[in-house]
Amino acid sequence: MGNDMRIEEENIMPKTIFLAGATGAIGRRLVPQLLQAGYTVFGTTRSAEKARDLDATGIRPVVVDVFDAAALKRAMVSARPDAVIHQLTDLPPAVDPARAAEFAARNARIRREGTANLMQAALAAGVKRVVAQSIAWAYAAGDEPHDESAPLDLEAPEPRSMSVSGVAALENAVLGEPATVTGIVLRYGHIYGPATGADVADGNLAVHVDAAARAALLAVARGAHGIYNIAEPNSVVTSAKAVRDLDWKADFRL
Repeated sequence: MGNDMRIEEENIMPKTIFLAGATGAIGRRLVPQLLQAGYTVFGTTRSAEKARDLDATGIRPVVVDVFDAAALKRAMVSARPDAVIHQLTDLPPAVDPARAAEFAARNARIRREGTANLMQAALAAGVKRVVAQSIAWAYAAGDEPHDESAPLDLEAPEPRSMSVSGVAALENAVLGEPATVTGIVLRYGHIYGPATGADVADGNLAVHVDAAARAALLAVARGAHGIYNIAEPNSVVTSAKAVRDLDWKADFRL
């Protein structure tokens, strides 16, 4: 069945969003944009304290662990969202190089198991649209700049293979669901800006956290099933598809 049967062609706009990772670096910059756009937002956190902070921003907090599949399913079905935005990571703003492998493994688990649980919960809740965070530095070596059709570096040695395999699992889960679900993957450059641990752009492959959040908002409203690179102009990847199809602008700031 072709993409013409998916939700983006049905003129049905999402009204309620389930934001997984509402207190993360991108989630915090995305919340005000979603609210300003008129969405009802359910935002997840594992912390009761952070839930109070979310409530104060005007969204509906959901205290749940993405690895608790049953609790996540109950929360999703109760919220009855039209769309899910997956911005979950398991990385602190600054990673001690001595613990880099540990955090890479934790982040890969989020991408594999957490994403699988989110997709199962979304299907149970009848969600029609899922937008998920991925990365733009997992491409295999080849002609640059890479567009979204370029292959991932699935044959990479360790420790890179851990991250790439996690990315592949996430993307396959989001894009491989039935034609009733529009799956959208945003391959972000290295995030910088408020609460990211990086005040300035990586000169090679970067995106400001506000522009990254903006891409998720635009994808919910108008994204077609598939993958979008989201990065400032650079020699490694091209974001021409996002600029053209989402009207995304790399210089967007709150």
